[in-house]
Formats: sequence, structure tokens, C-alpha cells
Amino acid sequence: MRFDDLFDDLESQLEAELGAEQRDLRAEEERFRIGRLDLRDRIAAAPRLLDLTLRAGARLRLRRMALGRDWLNGIVVEGAPAETGALVPLHAIVGIEFDGDAAAASVRPIEAAGDLQARLSFAFALRDLARRRATVILEGPAPVAGTIDRVGRDHLDLAVHEPGDHPRPTAVRSWRLLPFSAFDWVRLP
Repeated sequence: MRFDDLFDDLESQLEAELGAEQRDLRAEEERFRIGRLDLRDRIAAAPRLLDLTLRAGARLRLRRMALGRDWLNGIVVEGAPAETGALVPLHAIVGIEFDGDAAAASVRPIEAAGDLQARLSFAFALRDLARRRATVILEGPAPVAGTIDRVGRDHLDLAVHEPGDHPRPTAVRSWRLLPFSAFDWVRLP
């Protein structure tokens, strides 16, 4: 009987050791996985309603509609006229406010959907606006309204005019060359 108790005790100790080792291994794997996440991954896994703080101090609450390689697109809920479209480069985001559930959701694994949208750059999204001749307001430290004329890799040319006008020669006040770092987000009025 004594040997049975001894072997049962040893067996339970071994099972406890193996269980602890497995838990430690899973925890280390999870830390490693989270360590490889970038901001885009966190936004992709987060709930669609985002509270953003941008470089110039503006706060935007928006409902995310699309997420590109280095930008996100959404509909503004607070921080600008409601239902305004917004195109935000990820480099302009200095913080995202989450509650506990949203923070936990933002680190959950998501399936890597090889969608085209995830490969499209901020410059590509701006080129689409230029093709459509959409009037925009480049929001940031010095907001400016106009129509995007040309888009380079890291800059754009803006025909500066009043938000309601079309870029006719009589309406355009000037042409401005702006690096992407000069504005925090693109408002689509």
C-alpha cells in the first residue's frame, strides 16, 4: 500500500510539472506572437469604432470602413462634421483609446486574408482621390482645402481653392506641394 501511495504522489507531481511547463510554453509563444504585431495588425483585429488621437492633437472617433497597408478609411462619428469621410495615414496616429474588451480584441489572432486592400498604400488611396477630382481638406496643424492634382511616393500637389469650388483656373488660388507628413488626415466633405 505504501508503494502505491508513493507512486501516485510521484505521478501527480510529474503531471503538475508537465502542466506548468506547457502553460509556460504557451505563455511564451503568446508573448512572441504579440511581439510581432504591428499597429496595422492591432487595428485590423480591433472593433470597427476607433477613438484616434492624431499628431496635431485632434481627436477623431470614426467607424473604420477600410484598412490599407499604411492607412485607414472611415466615417467620422465625432471630432469633425458627422458622416464626413476620413482617410488617415497610420503614421499620423499617436494613440488609440480602447476599453478593456477592445484592447483584448486588438491582440486576438486574425486570419491573414490576402486581400488586395491590405497591400494598397496611402499614396495609392490619394491617387484615387486625384483621379476622381474630389475636393478634400487636408487636416493638421495648418488645414488647407483643395483638389489633389498629382501624387508622388511621399508627397502630393494640391490645387488650393475654397471647399465648395471646383479647380477651375479662376478658383485656384495657388498650387501647393505637401509632404504626407504635413497633414494628419484627409477629410472628404
